[in-house]
Amino acid sequence: MKTVTVSQLIFKKRLSMIEQRSLKDYVIKWLNYPEEKLDDILHLQYSEDVFGKLESKLESEITIHNNEYFRYITLTEDNQIIIGVLDSNKFLLHKILSLDELLA
Repeated sequence: MKTVTVSQLIFKKRLSMIEQRSLKDYVIKWLNYPEEKLDDILHLQYSEDVFGKLESKLESEITIHNNEYFRYITLTEDNQIIIGVLDSNKFLLHKILSLDELLA
């Protein structure tokens, strides 16, 4: 995953239902969880404050890498898949996901 600054990204203001479903499917494959179990441990909720995203609630934090906690997944205007994570200092980082991470 490549970490980028938020100034390098232009997020979509809204995500269609198809985009939302595709992002949820991506998370399921990326984390290697069955959909039923993912909903139990990582309830993703759509919101459009500032930009469209599927975000997790604070109480359902999932550690994904080096003490980073998943916060949300979204798309840029260029259709790049971006996840927002909190690091161990609670600093928000943005990471670009690729098909390589999905297939690994």
